[in-house]
Amino acid sequence: MSEELHDVRLTVNGATHEIRVPARRLLSDALRHDLGLTGTHVGCEHGVCGACTILVDGAPMRSCLMFAVSAAGHELTTVEGLADPDGSLGPVQQAFLECHGLQCGFCTPGFLTTITAGLRDNPTPTHEEARDMIAGNLCRCTGYQNIVKAVERAAEIGAERA
Repeated sequence: MSEELHDVRLTVNGATHEIRVPARRLLSDALRHDLGLTGTHVGCEHGVCGACTILVDGAPMRSCLMFAVSAAGHELTTVEGLADPDGSLGPVQQAFLECHGLQCGFCTPGFLTTITAGLRDNPTPTHEEARDMIAGNLCRCTGYQNIVKAVERAAEIGAERA
């Protein structure tokens, strides 16, 4: 007996995609395997690590905790959609580059999307607010210091571009 497939229309990074998926296909798997958007990483598959974080209607969401069929009708932004309209690095991406906010890079997409949403809500965070902004994302390599610096630098870049 084969599993029933559902037609799902997803809007990802401004583009509409139609896919056929089983009801229980995780959004993270649909993004990676059905749409080829491999920037969304899957670390724990339990919503703990934050590597799979994307933006759903602008809010950070663990894509490993959401079914693809539940994402229909929502605006989804993955790490691939964070670049500026001209294709240059967005403020958070630029800050990660300048501040050496990554090492292995596995956790980076989740941090980038989380920080993008965090700075939208709080464009001038204090040092402690910057630390709190990333508290739900895990990194095994950096020790977080350069990631916090990247949050602060991204806020500066955002103010410069405004």
